[in-house]
Amino acid sequence: MLLRMAVLERIVRGEVTLVFRRWRRPTVRTGGTLRTAVGLLRILDVAIVDEADVSDVDAADAGYASRAALLADFPSREGRSLYRVRVAFGGADPRIALREQDALSDAEVEGLLRRLGRLDAGSAKGPWTLRALAAIEEHPGVVSTTLAERLGCERTWLKPQVRKLKNLGLTISLRVGYELSPRGRVVLEHLQGGAAE
Repeated sequence: MLLRMAVLERIVRGEVTLVFRRWRRPTVRTGGTLRTAVGLLRILDVAIVDEADVSDVDAADAGYASRAALLADFPSREGRSLYRVRVAFGGADPRIALREQDALSDAEVEGLLRRLGRLDAGSAKGPWTLRALAAIEEHPGVVSTTLAERLGCERTWLKPQVRKLKNLGLTISLRVGYELSPRGRVVLEHLQGGAAE
């Protein structure tokens, strides 16, 4: 569920508490969370709603001036239902704090190395985590297309892989490209040390 920055900022301020979407099936679920550019959103409720049941109060809670304006943004589409999603700001993205944690115990390092090993083992392209981390360290802020060329892979394959590294707190997404986090530099040192042995 993509949301414009202006809407996200209003959710953070508590001005918007509802989001409407036309979906074949929802991309979020009640009780889940959604990572966004402003932090985590809590998904409090996801429900199909009939257009006739959408009220002016719903429209105001979704940031619209009127019910008509809201419904104009979500015209009927065959095979797609109108969903009302109740949301609330859930706090900062936990990966931000995680990526700054570079005073890792031996057990934490071993745990991260095991997780990276599983990512490598599960890849049809073979081991990639060390190469990707090293390339990001060597070429921070490089567009993903260029980084993919350096690694000999497709950009469409690389981006979700880097997201897995980001979820472990090892990389930081920049306006253009990526860089290693303090945590990522520690892990890369261990990986390179192991590779050199």
